[in-house]
Amino acid sequence: MPSGSEPAAGAGPGAGPGAAGAEAVTDLFIIGGGVNGCAIARDAAGRGLSVRLAEAGDLAQATSSATTKLIHGGLRYLEYLDLRLVREALAEREVLLAMMPHLARPLRFVLPVDPAARYEDGTPVGRALARLAPWLRGRRPAALLRAGLFLYDHVGGRRRLPATQRLDLTHAPEGAVLRAGLRLAYEYSDVQVDDARLVVALARDASARGARIETRAQVAEAREVAGLWHITLGDGRSFSARALVNAAGPWAAHVIRAIAGQPARGGVRMVRGSHLVTRRLHPHDKAYLLQGSDGRIVFLTPFEGDFTLIGTTDVDQQADPATAACSEAERDYLLACANRWLRTPITEADVVWTFSGVRGLFDDGAGSASAASRDYVLEMAPSGAPCLSVFGGKLTTHRRLAESVLARLLPALGRDAAPDWTAGAPLPGGDFPVDGLPALMQAAAADFPWLDAGQVRRMARAYGTELWAMLGGVADPGADFGAGLREVELDWMARREWARSAEDALFRRSKLGLHLDAGQRAAVARWFDPDAPAMH
Repeated sequence: MPSGSEPAAGAGPGAGPGAAGAEAVTDLFIIGGGVNGCAIARDAAGRGLSVRLAEAGDLAQATSSATTKLIHGGLRYLEYLDLRLVREALAEREVLLAMMPHLARPLRFVLPVDPAARYEDGTPVGRALARLAPWLRGRRPAALLRAGLFLYDHVGGRRRLPATQRLDLTHAPEGAVLRAGLRLAYEYSDVQVDDARLVVALARDASARGARIETRAQVAEAREVAGLWHITLGDGRSFSARALVNAAGPWAAHVIRAIAGQPARGGVRMVRGSHLVTRRLHPHDKAYLLQGSDGRIVFLTPFEGDFTLIGTTDVDQQADPATAACSEAERDYLLACANRWLRTPITEADVVWTFSGVRGLFDDGAGSASAASRDYVLEMAPSGAPCLSVFGGKLTTHRRLAESVLARLLPALGRDAAPDWTAGAPLPGGDFPVDGLPALMQAAAADFPWLDAGQVRRMARAYGTELWAMLGGVADPGADFGAGLREVELDWMARREWARSAEDALFRRSKLGLHLDAGQRAAVARWFDPDAPAMH
């Protein structure tokens, strides 16, 4: 990386690794650079608060880059009768799609029906069905699925997305990948999103509005003294803030107890979700929702053009969340669930990558990890300077979560309530119509003829209108590292997006690491650090 690398635009003095010394008191200090922390930083900065966010690693390094990449209502939550969460999440699909039409796109899901299948079903709906009609115990009849999809279509105020329709799998092309004998499926809508780039976009917008975003900034201690929080980083720098937000995800309980020295009224249930990536399993651009024999569901979604993403699992995580990895049992579970429905079985040899993330859910005492609520819980310290901890939440509800946090904090800070503003404000690069990506790609192809069609598609979806800020006026895009990754793009990631390593660039700012060989990945690592070890 060039020696003149600078922090992201708008980060200002003190956002880079060289800042030191005390500064003026900040209104809000946020611990955690995942989707919730960055959404809170963006919302708060947009309301005029001074904000500093510290992330121990890279933005979205943990849970927020290890999701199933969906903005969705949570169809299975209907079986738990969690209508409020489903309604809120479904409404957010429309809002988020308009905020970031480059990072999010409508996706159709095929839900095949096997009338003879039985499932372990301990959900409230499953238990009620078994009491009312014992012969249906363990079954999800087509009528029940259709009723659930009717609710899914209507409780969230769907406007842009097409409604559910019935598919005849004996004739529809979507049936070709599924095992013989299946006749019926339902096709419904949700939204696919680039989760890690969403987090970066939130951080960039927060930074542009005055927030200080720091990565590789481990918080060593936070202590409340005389009505202020005094925060010390691992490198010795210290800051003062009027309020502290703990958005550390699965580390939230550790931050409360060990870092902030506060008693925790609630607990964190750490639930690991693992995913497999295989070569593309079907030629069309739709996804599948497959029902497992244990009553859970597994998604098969198109991923990065050449691949299929399979996930997720729900397994209690006992060890440090940083050590999360897909176990053999989880891999075999996902393969078995997929093979229950696929015409051509897949094996371990088809898996090209795995990843895992740990969700820090509020411990509601649920009997199983899959039954634990994905809703968010906000816990405010009962006395002293404001200290608010975030538990749980979903990628889909990050914006609403941030609004809820500010609704709690503004009165505690003695500030007047400010109007919610984020719903109508596009994220960086997203200032074009929801259906405007084809036109944007056409314009990019005309203005940057040295990009091939695949590069135009990838870069338009990653950067939106900011593609012109990156490439406009560039006479030489620099070295080609493979798969269309040029030095000008790496430079943008480093200078504007806090990327500091090849892993940041190749597996979070992009997924180009899937397309590069070992030598090409090593060349990217050397660009960031000439002494960097080889990536595996």
